[in-house]
Amino acid sequence: MPWKRGERIPTNLIVGFLGSGKTTAITNLIEQRPDNEHWSIFVNEFGTVSIDHALVDSNTKEVAVEKLGGGCACCTMSFAFKPLLAQFIRRSKPDRLILEPSGISHPAKVVDILRSDDFSGAIDLRNIICLIDPNEFDDARWQKSEVFQDQVQLADIVVLNWTDVREREQIERCREWVASFNPAKKVVVETKFGVIDSELLDLEFMTTRFPLFAEAHPTPSDRMAILAGGTGSLNAGASATQDISLDRKPEPRHPLCFPNQGTDFLGCGWIFHIDDVFDRDNLFDLLGAIRGVVRLKGVFRCQNDWWTINRTKQTTDFSKSTYRRDSRLEIIFESDLLNWDYLEESLIECIKK
Repeated sequence: MPWKRGERIPTNLIVGFLGSGKTTAITNLIEQRPDNEHWSIFVNEFGTVSIDHALVDSNTKEVAVEKLGGGCACCTMSFAFKPLLAQFIRRSKPDRLILEPSGISHPAKVVDILRSDDFSGAIDLRNIICLIDPNEFDDARWQKSEVFQDQVQLADIVVLNWTDVREREQIERCREWVASFNPAKKVVVETKFGVIDSELLDLEFMTTRFPLFAEAHPTPSDRMAILAGGTGSLNAGASATQDISLDRKPEPRHPLCFPNQGTDFLGCGWIFHIDDVFDRDNLFDLLGAIRGVVRLKGVFRCQNDWWTINRTKQTTDFSKSTYRRDSRLEIIFESDLLNWDYLEESLIECIKK
């Protein structure tokens, strides 16, 4: 039933490491939205240049999308997350709220914010759903990651994604690992292309879950909240700058560049002028050849259409896009091995003259 004023808003977290398929899963859930419901989607990205909001953005007025880029909502951007989320809820008045934290966010911090006095009266936090790519489980670095472990630990439901392109033995090993968490998961499902049933959002569980590494991502001091202009209370009039790209505009063949650094990762994003038209083959060859990528996402205007590129360490996908505002790219690395200036010059060379 649609949400009524005074009722708490059904809210879900969709978590998962970089490249697990969170954005695609949310897009699939939107397609299952009841016709009489208004949904709000809040997307947090580590990179300053937001790509996921462009991929999630819906053509229907019944789905509102808000973005927070430039760091994790759980730590470096927590001062902006609270007032921005409060404003978003007041403005969009959703029947359901879905949050997609950054792939390297610690979900416990986000849960703490949602259960705080600022939001507990308005938000009914329901199931946390964690997507896992079995390939990530097989990477010893991610298995040992405190954030990765707590994404699984705090999830009510675990979804093993990409099972159509992963070996059965690998999937079973990942299942055994998920089964080792305590308390045990009530639901573990396998899927492909991020397809999950919307009924999972509201399954009721009585289990209480606690993080294994509660301090994995330290939260900045409250001084940052003062600098941001206020608290996250739903009654506050605070504002937050969620997309610094709005402060200036790109020119043709002169993109805006936004380097970004987190606790364990480095990244850089670019926004290109809408009149920049890329040679698709040259562009995709360039982006597919870059080494050391943890995550690469982009949307580009090419000769005959707009295209998205979505790359993890092992997999690269291309698809047509409905996004039309500008071309943009975000790349995340584990170490600073790439010459950003050289890459920018190479990207500009892919623009048709």
